[in-house]
Amino acid sequence: MSSREHKAAAAQQGPVAIALVTVSDSRTPDTDQNATYLREQITAAGHRIVDYRLIKDEAEQVAAVLDELATGEARIVLFNGGTGISPRDRTYDALSRKLEKTLPGFGELFRMLSYEQVGAAAMLSRATAGVYRNTVVISTPGSPAAVQLAWEKLIAPELQHLAWEVIR
Repeated sequence: MSSREHKAAAAQQGPVAIALVTVSDSRTPDTDQNATYLREQITAAGHRIVDYRLIKDEAEQVAAVLDELATGEARIVLFNGGTGISPRDRTYDALSRKLEKTLPGFGELFRMLSYEQVGAAAMLSRATAGVYRNTVVISTPGSPAAVQLAWEKLIAPELQHLAWEVIR
């Protein structure tokens, strides 16, 4: 099947169940702009948010929430935050140890698109994606601009296709 045929088959599967995870040491549910933005975009596209978590950037918390969400209803788990190189940025490290299959193209494309916005600082991002227990896991930086970029340019156009590929 061609990519176009795959997307058409995926569209027949209906709304995608999505879990959101914000990884932050400073945000609260009231100040989590990324969750607000993603909720609006996901529901406007006709998909469902089945879980939301706001956790500290602790590797154990990231790994535990991934384990929990991968056994639930979500077909896609969107993480935002903790992908940089500072000592507190642990999301990438925790997730990369868990991913059974990686999608290197996600990080590569994200950094390429990010370069157009922020220049060479894009290389500091460790945005990543992959599959864990038949669940697509996508991890982006926590800045609102990065979340919007990833959603609009990479995630939304392939959301149903990604969710379908891991269960077909």
